[in-house]
Amino acid sequence: MIPYFELLSFSIGPLTIQVWGLLVVLGMLVGLLLTLRLAKIRALSNAVIMDMAIWGIVGGLIGGRLFYVLFYALDYFILNPIEIFQFWRGGASSLGGLVGAMVGIILLACFKKISWRELFPYFDILSIGFWLGWGIGRLGCFFIHDHPGRLTNCWLAVNFPTATRYDLGLFESLLALLIFLFIFIWFKKQYKHAGRVFVVGFWIYSIVRFFLDFLRAEDLPQSDVRWLALTPAQWGMAVLFFILTFWLFRDKIRRKSQSID
Repeated sequence: MIPYFELLSFSIGPLTIQVWGLLVVLGMLVGLLLTLRLAKIRALSNAVIMDMAIWGIVGGLIGGRLFYVLFYALDYFILNPIEIFQFWRGGASSLGGLVGAMVGIILLACFKKISWRELFPYFDILSIGFWLGWGIGRLGCFFIHDHPGRLTNCWLAVNFPTATRYDLGLFESLLALLIFLFIFIWFKKQYKHAGRVFVVGFWIYSIVRFFLDFLRAEDLPQSDVRWLALTPAQWGMAVLFFILTFWLFRDKIRRKSQSID
């Protein structure tokens, strides 16, 4: 089993640094640097990459907070509405962040009149950087243990002070890093169709994340809400899975018809 440790913050002189926030920012920077490197190799525009990253990050922050308020703690925020805007106190939905990031990029495309087909190569390299950054950021969740799982004696469990449990922060980090390795190798060796790297990465995530959420704790005060025995994220992952599966089949059919023509 994994011994329990907690790393919330550390100090440098008078400055106190939150470990979770540090790793999230570090993940964003590392992911962006990798994306810019891949853009140079593929002769893609750094300006477009930066625009998509900025609009995606802003949209992700807003979407993540909004989903958390609406689907995880609405009763609390109705009584304390001013805290909705206090991002620094924590509380965000990863699913909401993904949706918000996509909405931000859609708004960018509309504002600059860029077609989706033009953006597909950019989505591919951004997704590679995203999964690396997501894996690093999720390590912050593991260090502060804010996603405790079910009671278990599994060797991958963390020996929390009160009981032995799964730690979903660790699993999410490992999942993101594995997806990164898979699509990075695929991109480098067998990349042919723009958009597929992006879609396949999130398609894999939607499947694994759906089943991972069954390992989340249900016996703690801060446990996620359940709708018909599923978390909000599981409902979102189910919708995402069907959307991406439809896209993959439609894209395959379209490419076959083009090859016949």
